Amino acid sequence: MICERRHVALPIRVGSAFESQSGLQLNAPRIYGVAALPSEATIGVILMHPASNLMNHYLIDPLAGQGIGVLALNSRYCGGDSALIMEHVIQDVGAGVKFLRGQGMKTVALIGNSGGAALMAFYQAQAERLTITETPAGDPVDLRAEDLPLADGIALLAGHPGRGRLMLGYLDASVTDEADPIATDPSLDIFNTDNGPPFDAGFVARVRAGQRRRSEAITAWARERLAIIRALPDGRRDEAFVVHRTYADPRFLDLSLDPSDRKAGGNRGASAREANLSANNLGRFTTLTSWLSQWSLDTHADGPACLAATSVPVLQLDYTADGGVYPSDVALWSAAGGARIENHRLVGASHYMQGQPDLLARAVDLTVDWLKRL
Repeated sequence: MICERRHVALPIRVGSAFESQSGLQLNAPRIYGVAALPSEATIGVILMHPASNLMNHYLIDPLAGQGIGVLALNSRYCGGDSALIMEHVIQDVGAGVKFLRGQGMKTVALIGNSGGAALMAFYQAQAERLTITETPAGDPVDLRAEDLPLADGIALLAGHPGRGRLMLGYLDASVTDEADPIATDPSLDIFNTDNGPPFDAGFVARVRAGQRRRSEAITAWARERLAIIRALPDGRRDEAFVVHRTYADPRFLDLSLDPSDRKAGGNRGASAREANLSANNLGRFTTLTSWLSQWSLDTHADGPACLAATSVPVLQLDYTADGGVYPSDVALWSAAGGARIENHRLVGASHYMQGQPDLLARAVDLTVDWLKRL
């Protein structure tokens, strides 16, 4: 059964923050998506990622074909996360929950795929108990309980544990000068073949320590810089900067680390080395406030911590051949969900399930079965 898709444009409450260069958007803020709503559907799901366009997600048609209402919704930051504030994205998720409830869905679940996993956990945690009053930069956040209607469950599909943790594991520890991506320490460079792979435990420990030092140093600098510019008399509130070399996890090259069914190289298409050095990659362009909100360890949107603060049933599908989500990530989610979490392994599934129709069908069947039990 094929369900017709229709485009939707959902309004955001007037007065909410909306980072956009478009005057039209600022005047009448909307977020956009596609809805596939079978006439008999009483169960609905939201697919959303902080910044990726999910309007052609691989789950839309298969879920709708089994009678599940699907809203694949883009956040206000779709296609450009340089100014993304996680505390604003959850308001967008709330607009989607409201929409599905208004379409007659008695049960609404949040599907967090990849980076959407931590987003959905963050949303539900705040929906159950609203605690956020400001961003990590100290900016007020006008969130209200009516913006965040409760969902009935969370599904984590190939979910990484959040952008702060992701960036920590991906930062190139060899960078010695944030202003000069060529300046590096070869002894910490995972792409320097003198170091491996395979990598010995001492090298990995030094890389991990270097990644943490770099993450914390960028965060400290961002806070200092923010204080400087906000003390100026011109009313400036933020500033852009570049984070070089953000794709250097030792697990990309050494399959004995956090072993799984994955192939070497990560999930970026090109080689991990090329992705690391590329002009545009994970978190490459950002602002001070956005770094603090999404990429730093000070983020409010830590996936497992947020999931532990929720009370709803949780489904987790482990894609065992994922090049960027690892068994240790699955374990973090499992520990956070405790007895509420239902785990399934999709052996051989890659991050995007390209050319894997049998595994996709299995993922859909598991998800639908879980949804019908909510």
